[in-house]
Amino acid sequence: MSTSYDALLVAAESLCNDFATKADPPSMLSHFASTVTAFEHGDPHFAPFIGREFKGPEGMKEYFGFLGKYLAYENMSFGEYFIDEKKSKVSVKGKGRFTWVSTGVSWDEGFTYTLDFITEDSQLKVSRYQVWADTGALHLARLGQNVEDIPAVVD
Repeated sequence: MSTSYDALLVAAESLCNDFATKADPPSMLSHFASTVTAFEHGDPHFAPFIGREFKGPEGMKEYFGFLGKYLAYENMSFGEYFIDEKKSKVSVKGKGRFTWVSTGVSWDEGFTYTLDFITEDSQLKVSRYQVWADTGALHLARLGQNVEDIPAVVD
């Protein structure tokens, strides 16, 4: 069963706007289905929210708790929504300035979300949330290094 382009766009934009404006936890969690899974792609050695799956509302609370503990962000924005009506899926590009809290090291980053939607309680909810981001810059920031300070490898 497919969902309309406009409905998917509105649901995805609503979630992304809540991220960008740092909405409170209940507002953030309201976008996710009771069966949601979340996965941020990358090496799990880099941060406790990367490379592992979080399941259900409790998993999302844990995921957002880790994000809040380790990362701060500002100037987050989203654009270029790619919508697959037949699969009820949206991919979107985002960007922002992130800071690893304990070291204070910041970096500018582009990232993507892929959001799978289902209808739950007569509303579109995210059933699968995936993130692809710059885990290399995150890892360096965690170590107290700026990516700009690392010499480029040139052949």
